[in-house]
Amino acid sequence: MGVPQATDPRDDPPRAPAFTVFTPTYDRAHTLQRVRDSLAAQTFRDFEWVVVDDGSRDGTRALVSGWAASADFAIRYFWQPNAGKAAATNRGVREARGELFLIADSDDAFPAHALERFWHHWRAIPEGERHRFSGVTALCGDERGELIGDPFPRDPLDAGWWDIHYRYALRGEKWGFHRTSAFREFPFPVQHGTRHVPEEVVWRAISRRYVTRHVNELLRIYHRGGEDQLTRTSPRGWTRFRAWYAQRLYEDRAWLTVAPLELLKLAIHYARFSFLAGDPVRTQVAPLATPPLKLLWAAASPVGLVLSWRDRARESAAARRSAGQAAGSAARGGAGPSGG
Repeated sequence: MGVPQATDPRDDPPRAPAFTVFTPTYDRAHTLQRVRDSLAAQTFRDFEWVVVDDGSRDGTRALVSGWAASADFAIRYFWQPNAGKAAATNRGVREARGELFLIADSDDAFPAHALERFWHHWRAIPEGERHRFSGVTALCGDERGELIGDPFPRDPLDAGWWDIHYRYALRGEKWGFHRTSAFREFPFPVQHGTRHVPEEVVWRAISRRYVTRHVNELLRIYHRGGEDQLTRTSPRGWTRFRAWYAQRLYEDRAWLTVAPLELLKLAIHYARFSFLAGDPVRTQVAPLATPPLKLLWAAASPVGLVLSWRDRARESAAARRSAGQAAGSAARGGAGPSGG
């Protein structure tokens, strides 16, 4: 009989943590410290931090690598050519080792008990029922600790995306995690040349199959004015989403009598982006398959047209400012000492 061979523990695959905290970033080295400090302070330590750098040029790699060398929690850094937040999120999901996937944007902060409370609420769902749930969502506050948006009508509230947005008409920032397996089941539909995909595409897809537990605890600190370049874009760059708004209008048409103002807002944005894309009226009306949707578009289109005019004016003003700055830089660069 052979002698059993000893195995090196270093050869074993790493144990899966409870949470993957995921941060997509692009040229946000000046704000990433908030996320890092929040994670370092967590009372619940069973997590990893996955950072996907979407082509930064501001020293993000060196910054995160330095943290990874000294942190007492796992930090895993991945760089990719700039492709947008949706593609970065898909990459983060592929690399995740955690059971639960929590997105912390590059300027987020959260209290020291955030992961502990999320874990508590997840484990509070009876094990025999947990397969029906994708995750847990909590509330957000601003830097002063004041609630942003509406609280949930009861705690806990087990509901889907449509209930939250239409039946309860809740507004404001919310924050939560989903099971990593749910994100892998419903990735962002990134196609060649598509950089910006509305997050609702994934939230709605997950909600068709799973329910989410909602709790009235403030677990994220939102810093106003921290717009991320991963999501920043001109209005004209979003015209591809006119098809998305048409799809939403069709899929959500049954909620028209419950939340008519919300459907009207969708119709306004559909008209807005259609006008920006140069679609004539006939083209705009064609995807609207039912008479109520056509009437809704008729009511919304004047507002959508005005918004498209405003978008074009803002874009033109931005282009003029950019051209003026470029001309000023060229003039300063071309100036030299006078000949004698």
